[in-house]
Amino acid sequence: MIRAHVLICGGTGCTSSGSVSIQQAFADNIKANGLEDEVKVVQTGCFGLCALGPVVIVHPDGTFYSRVTVDDVAEICSEHLLKGRVVERLVYNDTGSDEPVHGNVALSDTVFYKTQNRVVLRNCGVINPENIDEYIAMDGYAALGKVLTEMTPEDVIKVITDSGLRGRGGGGFPTGRKWALTAPNKADQKYVVCNADEGDPGAFMDRSVLEGDPHSLVEAMTIAGYAIGATEGYVYVRAEYPIAVARLQIAINQAREYGLLGKNIFGSGFDFDLFIRLGAGAFVCGEETALMTSIEGNRGEPRPRPPYPAVKGLFGKPTVENNVETFANVPQIILRGAEWFASMGTERSKGTKVFALGGKIKNTGLVEIPMGTTLREIIDDIGGGIPNGKKFKAAQTGGPSGGCIPAHLIDTPVDYDNLTAIGCMMGSGGLIVMDEDTCMVDMAKFFLEFTVDESCGKCTPCRVGTKRLLEKLDKITSGKGTLEDIDELEQLCYYIKENSLCGLGQTAPNPVLSTLKFFRDEYIAHVVDKKCPAGVCKDLLSFTIDKDKCIGCGRCAKNCPVNAITQTDYVAPGHKLASYVIDPAKCIKCGVCMANCKPGAISKQ
Repeated sequence: MIRAHVLICGGTGCTSSGSVSIQQAFADNIKANGLEDEVKVVQTGCFGLCALGPVVIVHPDGTFYSRVTVDDVAEICSEHLLKGRVVERLVYNDTGSDEPVHGNVALSDTVFYKTQNRVVLRNCGVINPENIDEYIAMDGYAALGKVLTEMTPEDVIKVITDSGLRGRGGGGFPTGRKWALTAPNKADQKYVVCNADEGDPGAFMDRSVLEGDPHSLVEAMTIAGYAIGATEGYVYVRAEYPIAVARLQIAINQAREYGLLGKNIFGSGFDFDLFIRLGAGAFVCGEETALMTSIEGNRGEPRPRPPYPAVKGLFGKPTVENNVETFANVPQIILRGAEWFASMGTERSKGTKVFALGGKIKNTGLVEIPMGTTLREIIDDIGGGIPNGKKFKAAQTGGPSGGCIPAHLIDTPVDYDNLTAIGCMMGSGGLIVMDEDTCMVDMAKFFLEFTVDESCGKCTPCRVGTKRLLEKLDKITSGKGTLEDIDELEQLCYYIKENSLCGLGQTAPNPVLSTLKFFRDEYIAHVVDKKCPAGVCKDLLSFTIDKDKCIGCGRCAKNCPVNAITQTDYVAPGHKLASYVIDPAKCIKCGVCMANCKPGAISKQ
């Protein structure tokens, strides 16, 4: 009889930090202790606290072990699994104290989890994603069974419409309305397409769902197929997600074997099958028409709209396209009702939203919160605040297509309308936190570099305009900019937004416009004072040694890669050795000297 389960995160983050070896070590030690019939090891999806991986949860008590290594496994097996004693030194401590935790701490008891509401992520970290029986045990495919045996396609669309579910891919278009626009269109073939391309830097929400709960996508896309009259579906997923792709294919194969994909599903006469198409990592293929063009085997470029995909989409046929997170909500809405889903969130932004929380924050990882949760709650409560005593400066939402939320707007409720009102956007769910050491001009430049590289080149405003924007930002960050450049930068942003063909170009200027709106003083400092207030832009930096603080140890000179530091004749009072000086003409501003200066005598300006 199984009395304990050891759940080991098998998401990409924990896999990269050694969870596969840890899983094997548990199997070996469990066997060595004669516990094979009492303890079961389960590989799951992402638990969310990526910064603490590899993560191991021991049930039934739910003990949360973090940063587990292979060397720790024998102790957990001999102490916890065999003797029932928690290994306290490995238990996660979210109090901020260096003292070890006494007793058991469950994942659900942590501050990180208490304010979350996991709907999309309900099975991630709970079940083995490669076992269809575990998904079925969590009410998996019950929604599909209900739809095919009790509901008409019109009923399904009405439930999704009444729930208020909006597209989680960035645009926020009402999902029920999109399905309703597609369903009446007559054609010999219709399609359901899932956008699992997820190209935003730092975003991994959809990847985590595919890795931790792939059957939820299979079930949801089949429901969508029934609602609009489609018999085929395609999941367009980036090839850089090998674990997600492998588990999704396993899920599709298992669903076919169980008769949940293919012909005559649930004896209803409805046929639907699902296929995977791999993307090569083009950001523009996150735009629905470019994505469909790529599935068709052509270069991923957007098409003019109208006609919209609801009328003429994949292979010229009526098509519904949603992203992974949008689809993952569908089975729960069908099972629990539109009113249940609509009871969460705000008036115009229903349900929950998954965010990939990263940057200058203590608890990086995956979070799911009700729409309308304030940015302060996300950063201070769930995220654990800014590390190293630094101050919060801004948060970037929506990646290269989004904007920044400055510190004075930290109490902004995070939903579609409130973010739009301040010049930001929800995006697919990347949320990058920045502290006082971040240069906002450099941040805008980072995202522009990305969009310039990712522009497909089909339209001139995007192909040429983004390049001109980047040149202006390069000029400003190198200390060669003028006030006129700032004005021209802003004008060019609006031109690109108004004239680009697709969403990539239309939103590419957003990081620039957002930082100009909230941090124009930093742009002015770069062009008037020739200073970077955050001390980031190298061309505007200078490193100096305080001769009275310098103890003459010479560590700076020894580590300088260009020999820009030499010793002087000056000996500071109280010291025995002569101080050093930096030659600004030779200095490449790498910061190695400052990093190696123990007394803190080197500063940058």
